[in-house]
Amino acid sequence: MRSHPARTSLPISLFATPNPLHAELFYTVVRAGHLVGGPDHYIQRDHYPGHEIILCLRGRGFTSVNGRRHPVRARQLVWTNCHRPHEHGASADDPWELLWMRIEGPRLDRLAEVLGVAEAPVFVGFDSTLAASLYREIFALVQEQKREAPALIHAALARLIAIIYTARQGQSAAEPQSPAVLQRAIEQMKLFFFKKHRVAELAALCGMSESHFTRLFRAAFGTTPIDWLRRERISQAKRRLAETSDAIKEIAAQVGYADHYFFSKDFKHLTGIPPSEYRRREAARTR
Repeated sequence: MRSHPARTSLPISLFATPNPLHAELFYTVVRAGHLVGGPDHYIQRDHYPGHEIILCLRGRGFTSVNGRRHPVRARQLVWTNCHRPHEHGASADDPWELLWMRIEGPRLDRLAEVLGVAEAPVFVGFDSTLAASLYREIFALVQEQKREAPALIHAALARLIAIIYTARQGQSAAEPQSPAVLQRAIEQMKLFFFKKHRVAELAALCGMSESHFTRLFRAAFGTTPIDWLRRERISQAKRRLAETSDAIKEIAAQVGYADHYFFSKDFKHLTGIPPSEYRRREAARTR
């Protein structure tokens, strides 16, 4: 049985103030450290800048978001959107040891929303050894303050976020909101992408109410069923633009758009360029 410290200590405690340009472009670290928790470790805030990503190395603790308490154990990770009320602390009988970072960056609020951290802030089922090595790599970069450090920190944080994202997909696969329960609707939209689909009909295929189906679909794919279908249609249109000489008006009809002007507008909205320009660029690549 390991002995527990009487009080919390910070063997590593880092502070950083990113250049405004770097803060605009990259994920950045503004505070980080290695914490050896004692029974006294407890933090409660109404709001605070940034997002905290906490890796529990050993011991136990908890995090509380939206009034719901979530236990945290060794080799688990916590994501906290600090802009909202939150609290966390160590278990009194087995205080945790942590690596942690407070990060800022473009669209982190949206990323936290997609990951569902307000409802499920604890992540499991990932390579905690790899995650810990990324923390330590980032700590070293923050301390070195080399010219290339901001880009390297961003890259390491992106790798860590990829691990977190993949872990959440794995958790979803074991829960009712898994894509498996949505498979009939997905197959219907993939096979008949050119047809008009109503959410109520797709929900009925899966034996769900419309609201429940929409909620599970968004949890699984991060978007609505109709937006998923739009993107599938545009993907099919890309193939036809690249592989056939069919007129754009014909392709619009083939993928389910009654109005080819609206198709062109939607295509540009989702890809950044008009269909004609997409075809021209794809043709150039095959020469």
